[in-house]
Formats: sequence, structure tokens, C-alpha cells
Amino acid sequence: MKQTGNTILITGGGSGIGEALAHRLHDQGNVVIVAGRRQEALQRTIAGRPNMHAMALDVESAEAIDAFAQWLIAEHPGLNVLVNNAGIMRFEALDARRDLADAEATITTNLLGPIRLTNALIDHLVGQPDAAIVNVTSGLAFVPLTSTPTYNATKAAIHSYTVALREVLKDRVEVIELAPPAVQTGLTPGQESREGYLPLDDFIDEVMGLLAQQPTPREILVKQVHFLRFAEAEGRFEDTLLKVNAFAAKAREG
Repeated sequence: MKQTGNTILITGGGSGIGEALAHRLHDQGNVVIVAGRRQEALQRTIAGRPNMHAMALDVESAEAIDAFAQWLIAEHPGLNVLVNNAGIMRFEALDARRDLADAEATITTNLLGPIRLTNALIDHLVGQPDAAIVNVTSGLAFVPLTSTPTYNATKAAIHSYTVALREVLKDRVEVIELAPPAVQTGLTPGQESREGYLPLDDFIDEVMGLLAQQPTPREILVKQVHFLRFAEAEGRFEDTLLKVNAFAAKAREG
């Protein structure tokens, strides 16, 4: 992925990984557009930063995504990088009948959102020089957390979708997967300071170093996520499943 001179769209850019990534990419001399549901948060992200732009986007709405894509291309015809980062993580209990609103919202935001936005921008991106798509998944795509089953499933699906997309777009658009471990962000209540989770600045430092490698790795994997990403390949899936879930439960208890 080219390091500077890009025009980059980052969804979920008002907080957490999206905001930190937006700032680092902007520091490198890229035009950055952040999108998300909360306009106030987006405005804070771009405050005092020339060539950063903000626009509200409801990734749950197919119509809103199409309208957003048309506006984006008209306003920023140089757009050549899409970062599908927006996502939600909800805790769910699977051992009793429940309201599926959280599961359905997770699927809409985490799975349909990136698919719809990529579809809306793909004709433009394939015509752009140095085009790239970065899909943010999770280490939980490879070893699930039992308390967030739909989240894990959407990230596993986007991993598979990214593999297919990369093959189809070979030599036209670079397709990269960014799979974070547990990072100190506001993704779930209390996570910003949860012990054992990777500090956000440390995570972004490592990510930026990996993105700078030439050629850019197909998968951006900080060291702390290797435990999950390679569990099955290394023949320790069942043990990792038990350890990850025990660690997460203990961390949430404080």
C-alpha cells in the first residue's frame, strides 16, 4: 500500500482504532475522510487537521451507503483507499431464547456494511492508481469468544470475503486484512482500560510499521494476535479456545 499521497476513506473513524489510524495516515501526508454515525465524534477527530474531512454515514442503511458513495466520489474523485473499519460488538447468551436485535444489528453493521460500501465504490476504485481496500476483522475470526458469537461470525465471514476479494482484484486493487487482538478501545464497556488488552497507541505503532513494509503483507497481524490467528494451523485450537475465553471472562470481572 502506498504510504503517502492517497485519498483514504475510513469508516468508524470517530473513535478507537478508526480514529487512531486516521490520524496516523493523515500525518503521513494523506487526505483522510472519516465516516461514522456520530457527527460530533467525527468533528473531534478532524479538529485542527487540514485535509481531513468528516461525513455522517449510517452503515445499517443500504440507501444511505449508495447516496454516501455518490457524494464521496463527486467530492473526492481522487479516492483510492477504502478502510472498512466500522463495527459493533455485543454480548449474547446462546443458552436461552432471546431477542435477536443485537445479533441482527451486528450482522448488518459488521458484514453487510462493508460488503455494501465496497460494492458501491468498487467501480471507482478499480480505475484508480494505487488503489487499496483494507478490511478490519479480528483475532476472534479465528478463535471465537463464546460471549460474542455473532461478532465472531461476522469477522470470520469478512475474513473469507477478503480472501475472495483479493483473488478477484489481483493486480488491480490491493486487498489487505487487518486483524486486531483485544485492544484498549471503547468497543465494549470498560475496554479502554482493561488489563491485558493491548494499548491503542502500541497497537497503531505496530500496525503502521507493518503497513510500511514492501510489499505490504496481505494480513496485518501485530504480534499479540498471532496466538489466535495461528492456533488452528499450529494444532492448539482447543487449548487456545479455552484460554481465550477464560482470560476474557476474568478481564471483564476486573
